Order: sequence, then structure tokens, then C-alpha cells
Amino acid sequence: MAQSKQDQRKNQIMDAALKVLIKNGYSQARMDDIVKVSGLSKGAIYWYYNSKKELYLDLINFWVQRYSVTLNHIVEEKSSASQQLRDLLSFFIDQYEADPEPFIALTEFWSMSQRDSDFKKKLQKVHSTFFSLVQEIVKYGVKTKEFKNLDISITALSIMVSVESINWFTLFDSHGVTAREYIQTIVDFILVGIVKKH
Repeated sequence: MAQSKQDQRKNQIMDAALKVLIKNGYSQARMDDIVKVSGLSKGAIYWYYNSKKELYLDLINFWVQRYSVTLNHIVEEKSSASQQLRDLLSFFIDQYEADPEPFIALTEFWSMSQRDSDFKKKLQKVHSTFFSLVQEIVKYGVKTKEFKNLDISITALSIMVSVESINWFTLFDSHGVTAREYIQTIVDFILVGIVKKH
């Protein structure tokens, strides 16, 4: 099978699996539902995945890979560390506003990680990858003396918690505050605290 055809089918499966997860939750999601939503045959689904669990673990990989190209580009660009942080958080807000479904799915995966060690390991790996990216931005800011002499890990963790809190907008009443307003305010607070006064 040509690679482009494989990629197309994989995308169909991943999109269908996401829709089923959002609608039914992981425990009630069935492979038959994914077959129906994808428009593919059961054989085509099982060609790629032996089980629902294997499929949903790969769905996490799928979204990480989709985001990684842009995230790595943000860290590699030559703009200031402050601008990189703004770009990083803006990217997630843009994604959330364009398509909140992956953020809804992430809350389900967090729940799964409390009950299944494979999901926990997978999410820990995702967390570590993103954490490293944020650390690079903070290190760059400290190195260029744009930021104060900070504890890199604590600062990066604080930024990550702010980004991950976008997910709560998919679960709870936002009390009239949009996710974009929240993140723009939070990044201003963060930068006031970490940018060196000249």
C-alpha cells in the first residue's frame, strides 16, 4: 500500500477514534463504533491495531507528532525568550479555539492514567517532551539575561501548569472568561515575575 494511502487511512482512524472518545468516553468506546465513524472496514482497522487500547495509545502519539513540528520551530526561532513563551501559549490557544476536541480527549486520557499504567507512562513521556521544550525557552531567557536567575525546572513547571489548565475550559463553567483571555493574562503575570528589570 502506498505511503500516502496509509497516511490517509491512519488519519481516518485517528479522527474517528477521537470522535468516539469525545462522545462515549474511553470505557464505552468500542472498535465497532470507530469502524462505523471512520467509514473503513473492520479488517482495515485491525490491520493497524490489535485492540482499542493500542489504538488509543497511538492516538496520543498522533496528536503529539501533529503539534511537535510547530512547537520545535517556536523554540528554535531567533526571537526573544519572552516572545517564544507568548508564541507557545498562543499556539495552544489557537489550537483550542480551532478544535477543542484534542483538549477534551486529554482530560479523558488523564483519567485513564490513574487506572492504567500504560496510559500513565505514555502521558508521562508526553509531559517530559513538552517540559523539555519549555525548559529550553527558560534556559535561553536566563542565558541571554532577559530573565532573572531562575530555578529552571520550577519556572518551566509553572508555565506548563498554565498551559495545561486550558483543558479545564472544556470541563467547567468559565464564568464569562475565555481561554484566550485567561492565557493572555497568565502569560503577562508570568513575564512580570521572570523578566529581569533593567
